[in-house]
Amino acid sequence: MSTLNASNPHGNATSVAHAMNFETFVVELLRVHATSQGKPFEIQPSAFDAVAPLGFDNFTGPVFIECHASTSQARFRNRLQKALSFIALNATKSGAYEGHRNLTFINVFDSALAPSLSYKNELVSKLHELGLTILIWTWKELNELVSQHQLAAKGIEENLLPLRVRQISNSADNDWTTTRTSRLSALVERISIGRNTLFLGAGVSASAGMPDWNSLLNALFVAYLANVEEGGDVTDDDKLKLVQRMNELDAPSALVSARYVRKALAESKASSNTFVEAIRKALYGLRRGRHDGLSTLIESLVAMCVPRRSGTLVKSVITYNFDDLFERGLNAGGVQHKCIYLASEPPDIDDLPVYHVHGFVPQDASTYAGVNETPLVFSEEGYHHIYAESYHWSNLAQLNALQNSTCIMVGLSMSDPNLRRLLEIAQRGFTESRHFAFLRRTSLGRFRGDGVNTLDVAEEKTTTFLKRHHATTEALMSELGVTVIWFEEFDELPALLESVFTPSRLSAASAAY
Repeated sequence: MSTLNASNPHGNATSVAHAMNFETFVVELLRVHATSQGKPFEIQPSAFDAVAPLGFDNFTGPVFIECHASTSQARFRNRLQKALSFIALNATKSGAYEGHRNLTFINVFDSALAPSLSYKNELVSKLHELGLTILIWTWKELNELVSQHQLAAKGIEENLLPLRVRQISNSADNDWTTTRTSRLSALVERISIGRNTLFLGAGVSASAGMPDWNSLLNALFVAYLANVEEGGDVTDDDKLKLVQRMNELDAPSALVSARYVRKALAESKASSNTFVEAIRKALYGLRRGRHDGLSTLIESLVAMCVPRRSGTLVKSVITYNFDDLFERGLNAGGVQHKCIYLASEPPDIDDLPVYHVHGFVPQDASTYAGVNETPLVFSEEGYHHIYAESYHWSNLAQLNALQNSTCIMVGLSMSDPNLRRLLEIAQRGFTESRHFAFLRRTSLGRFRGDGVNTLDVAEEKTTTFLKRHHATTEALMSELGVTVIWFEEFDELPALLESVFTPSRLSAASAAY
């Protein structure tokens, strides 16, 4: 049991990955224990880690299990309040627990230093009304179960990741929108603390008609072809078709393609600004005509940054986009800010810092001092440079936000290698997921396609595959300290963001916290 410190039950968890492994191990061990007695066992991610509706051992009523990888008093109090609210709500709505006067709430801690029962004094009246018994378990109780199920315990430890994926995909709460609601509530609570950072990716700019990565690369290939004398009289339309066909057949890495384009453009003309100017022309020239203003999504994000009487909820913004659409939105919203794209003096206390950590290419370069000197993280050598320079200002800006605030990630695919590296560093020593990423869920219809392109696999098998895919994504993101909030269509994002930044909801969450 070395992975879970069973040989040292007094040891504390030191990472989110360890916390997830501990929770998975406990839930699976209790599932084995309950089912060996012929008792049902359910996973309830929206309220508890698990529920044994008919109990087990000497517990004759429902048993609710909650795992803790730390003894944080605030977290313990918060989860206990949620559990009581869930029990009361379900008893009122469905009578599921009506008639049961022996409800048991088991808190399992990865430490012998269990929290004092004095934590629960303020809840005595509620406990009495619900007839709820609270037990504290540590490795002492768990080791007794391990001794009863040694073979199963060994198998659990050897298969923690697939078991965690199975727990997520086979949970009793199969409606992902219901789970999303509980996660949005959790985000409301985190936001109410008051130190938050927006992480913005390409999806934010795309909502306002900016080209995606592949379109930008294709346009830059065309720019390169236009700058060489060889090749005969080839129209821009033909050049674009040739490049697209090359991408279809060769399918090179995007970062490798970007490196090739950057080198080619830099060498095709004497001017050192050829590459930057080509990006500027492609970015703003390819913007879809109907998007000549800001998008609803950008306006929603800007609204989060507007100072309120209680203070500013968003303390900083990290953007991976080259364009200046978000700055235009801040100007339109009257939000005082400072755009940071080079190592420079820190912003004033009243300024919202907006860090362009991959570089900045505004439409009008004359409005930003020294912007043409901004290094662009565009291709693989840019990533190599950042990896090699740990104390680069952009790394420090991201790491500071990840370590000291709740980060809300919008428009990101979460595949950026440097971001994932920094997330892993920032989560060392933490046992909870502190950040939230809004990710687009792959719907069954979009995955299967239509007409002649319909996927030739049974719908039932496809559904199971997608369910496991989404569960795996959640499991891997949780190891990086990120909770996934799913959506299916980009048009949903503004309303989802508004729901967590609505003042009334935040005030209620702040009072509860």
